[in-house]
Amino acid sequence: MTEQSLKAKFEIKELELNALLEITQAINNNLSEESLYKIYNFTLRSNLNIKKLALFVLDEEWSCKVCFGTTKVFTKAHLLPEFKTIQDITHLKHFKKCEFSVFDIIIPVTHKSTTLALVFVGGLEKGDPRYENEDGIKFVQALSNIIIVAIENKKLVRKQLVQESFRKELEIASDVQQFLFPDKLPNTPKLKIEASYLPHDMVGGDYYDYIPINKNQFLICVADVSGKGIPAALMMSNFQASLRTLLRQTPNIRDIVEALNFQVLENTKGEKFITFFAAIYDIRLRTMVYVNAGHNPPILIDRKNGMMLLEEGSTVLGAMHPLPFLNEGFVPDIDDFLLFCYTDGLTETVNEEGKEFGADWLTNYFQSEETFVKDLNTIHQDIIVALDTFKGIKGYHDDITILSCRVG
Repeated sequence: MTEQSLKAKFEIKELELNALLEITQAINNNLSEESLYKIYNFTLRSNLNIKKLALFVLDEEWSCKVCFGTTKVFTKAHLLPEFKTIQDITHLKHFKKCEFSVFDIIIPVTHKSTTLALVFVGGLEKGDPRYENEDGIKFVQALSNIIIVAIENKKLVRKQLVQESFRKELEIASDVQQFLFPDKLPNTPKLKIEASYLPHDMVGGDYYDYIPINKNQFLICVADVSGKGIPAALMMSNFQASLRTLLRQTPNIRDIVEALNFQVLENTKGEKFITFFAAIYDIRLRTMVYVNAGHNPPILIDRKNGMMLLEEGSTVLGAMHPLPFLNEGFVPDIDDFLLFCYTDGLTETVNEEGKEFGADWLTNYFQSEETFVKDLNTIHQDIIVALDTFKGIKGYHDDITILSCRVG
């Protein structure tokens, strides 16, 4: 080997070392992805004297991140399907003539069996010592690999930060939702209330409550907001706060529903709505006043008068203002009864044949005299077991809330 060729090899190795040092420093300085691509571009053009290059990287889709030395702009070019699975350095002559034929070789950057990036290199000349025994090409591959791995790590860190942020938001929303539900429900000889909540996810849009008004009156309610997840939980938290505030101002359930409707519409601009059932029972007067705003009709079983569905009320809250109609339901002379409320996740649970659980099973179940005397917890367990048996291997697709109240 001549002194001149040795000198040329030494200069190439020196350039490669400088390029490697520059790229490594850029990565250590935690530069942005855009900056790393710019340094990669400059290094290959200036330090390594690459004539033509296009770097395609797989994000959600393949896209060209670096391109130089060609008259065609490859930023909007589409890769051939056969390019995307290349695992070894490949010559373009093995492919049919296409827009990428201006390049000579394809250098893949891979991880296990996945191709992360493709480097199209062109302008190679025979006898160029940079590509003797493919050493120069291997170095381009190594340099590209360092850049792509660094950028993939950045993406991974960014994804982890987003996931962690979402996890914290989910925890907060879950805590918020837990505050929606009363800590304790009454369990006395005269008044018993039982609730079961089966969330579809960590957070949902169901709400139930028991609120004492005075020594003679209490309110019981159940609600369901359209949608799921964090927005639904936060919206229902606001709804609960509004309800409790309004109840301190007036025991008039009609006024409360009208005010809630206005607030929901103001907060959501008509994009979400809430189905709502609320009843106020007066122990001394033995009367129940209720409003059903587009909710599944609760079942009232009165020992004297039998079973009835509580359907009087209005349409869903938050869809329009004022409400097109608002009827107040009134049930007199009841002091020995069972009230069963639920959200539509119960009746809309689907089995393997695509059939809904429906309300008929509930109606038949509560028509039985045996059911009336059962413990509330036993009633809930009966319903949950029947629902699990019905759905089979199918999962629940919505939150399910069950709320029972027994007086007498």
